[in-house]
Amino acid sequence: MYFKKISVGCIIVMIVSWCALVYSMPDEIHMIQGKESIFEGNLPLQAEVIEENIGVLKVNHQAVSENIHFDLAKPFTVKSEKQGTAKVALSIMGIPIKTIEATVIPRTEVVAGGMAVGVSMDTRGIMVLGTGYVNGEENKIYEPAKGILQSGDMILQAGGKSLKNKEDLMKAVEENGEKAMPFLVDRNGVQQTVEITPVFSKEDNSCKIGIWVRDSTQGIGTITFFNPDRNTFAALGHGVYDVDTQELMQIKNGQITQSSIIDVKKGEKGEPGALTGNVGRDLVLGEIAINTEVGIYGTVEAGKESYFTGKKLPIALQQDIQEGKATILSNIEGEEIKEYEVEIENVNRYSKNESKGMVIKITDKELLAKTGGIVQGMSGSPILQQGKIVGAVTHVFVNDPTKGYGIFIENMLKQENRI
Repeated sequence: MYFKKISVGCIIVMIVSWCALVYSMPDEIHMIQGKESIFEGNLPLQAEVIEENIGVLKVNHQAVSENIHFDLAKPFTVKSEKQGTAKVALSIMGIPIKTIEATVIPRTEVVAGGMAVGVSMDTRGIMVLGTGYVNGEENKIYEPAKGILQSGDMILQAGGKSLKNKEDLMKAVEENGEKAMPFLVDRNGVQQTVEITPVFSKEDNSCKIGIWVRDSTQGIGTITFFNPDRNTFAALGHGVYDVDTQELMQIKNGQITQSSIIDVKKGEKGEPGALTGNVGRDLVLGEIAINTEVGIYGTVEAGKESYFTGKKLPIALQQDIQEGKATILSNIEGEEIKEYEVEIENVNRYSKNESKGMVIKITDKELLAKTGGIVQGMSGSPILQQGKIVGAVTHVFVNDPTKGYGIFIENMLKQENRI
């Protein structure tokens, strides 16, 4: 009986260990064309390359022209021969556990950013922040939109008319009057038509449907890189979320504009600092095409390329990043971009959160004296190591503003390719 318990216990421990190992493995890895990587092994796994594009990889100097098996417990080499994808099936004791996609990308160089810009975005439709009441005739309280609209809904049409801004919505409701009115709404990517009957507001002397809405947002962010080969830019390293609904903003269009930092609120424990700058639309530098979980991306305006004057540097993939000294480029005063010393304290190569692949600590005395560490508006500041762009600053630790997260540059490049 004792030995049986030990055996069952060992099996449970093995299963838990395997599950933890599988969870820690990435779903996708990137490799640079022509580069050979050496792996120490030490993983109790077997691998089988299932080729998507013939000739993409060489394993242990052997061209993969058909299925090839190798042992991850022993040292091995992988060389990426040409651009494309290959799938690697992992197994333990012959039991399949996970398939990883290996993507080979070209050698890439981009212009390092660090420039603070104004960010202005218009939502795709009118975003509902919440529902409320209308004070009607004889001081009766009505809630015409309650249970019909909800926070995060995007109103696309009102009374059959398309809407450009919240003023269009107000006008459509007023012209409709106190009769049932159709609204085309996008809720979590699914469009549906709902019906609301406006109520005449005695206070405002107009018809209302009792909702709070937003149609745009503005702020300060930092450019991570400019890709002169595609005339595209990337910024922030994290998505722009609505402050009320906490949902990723669905945008219709947006712009980045020239900005000058005029003040810095220093970060303290429990209270993040912030950069304050001019956010106008006087000098448009680029058009925002997409707002994603890992940053905003778009195209640079013709003739404005000269504003992106940083050095053109090669990228480094996550497997090449080392814990230790690095720098960031950031613009915390006026329009000057400076390089500041940081320490990469941790590299989580298998993070499930794409915008939190690294933990960095600000060590530069000048930056600490002026900002206290990482502040709002610095998101997107490129992280450099050994003459390469390895990622960008994304989030600050609220309880320790000297520390924050960084995203791997390859995750941002993957999104830039969507433009």
